[in-house]
Order: sequence, then structure tokens, then C-alpha cells
Amino acid sequence: MVFSIRSLPQRFGVEGIVDAEAVYSVIPRRRLEELDIKPIERRRFRAFGGYVEKDISEVGMEILGRRTVTVIMGEDEGQIILGATALESFGLEADPVKGTLKEAELLLLAVSSIY
Repeated sequence: MVFSIRSLPQRFGVEGIVDAEAVYSVIPRRRLEELDIKPIERRRFRAFGGYVEKDISEVGMEILGRRTVTVIMGEDEGQIILGATALESFGLEADPVKGTLKEAELLLLAVSSIY
């Protein structure tokens, strides 16, 4: 489920792929504009042997009853991708054997335990 954090009643369901190697989630600009979602800033990313600039938006996403925000506005006809940052925000991980999402073991490390 994708929704505007400014207009919760307006939402739509989506299907995409889980890519635990992708840092950010990507949703086609056209789909976000249907919810009147605007970019909040533009960031530079290293990709495909070079650099690209992409708009960033705050977008609500709901999976398995959990919510989080922040996606890249992708190309109008691009693939919807659920990246590692969103998976971690949801407390989920991919189960590659079953092809599903499952609860992740969440780690909390105190600064003193790192040294």
C-alpha cells in the first residue's frame, strides 16, 4: 500500500519487487503524482558506472500492517522496488526460499559494545 502522508485516506495498492541490495525504495513518479506527492529534494546517486540525480519524496508505505516513509521518485514506467532501508524500517527481511517477507531479527547495539 502506498499513500500520501499528508492525505491518509488517498492510497493505492501496488506490487513490486523486493531488492535487499537496493538501499532505497523506488516508485514511479506517475504513480506518486496520482497522490499529489511532490519531491522534497533532489539527490545525487552513484549508479550504473556513473551518477544520476533523482527526486526524493516522503511517501507512506504499509506492508503487513506496518508503516514507513521515504522513496525515490522513479521513471514514469519504472519498476517498483522495495529496498533495504524500507525493509529495515519495517523490521522485515526477504525469505529467498519462500519468496516472501518475514519478521527480521532486529539488532540494537550500544556504542560501548562496539569498542
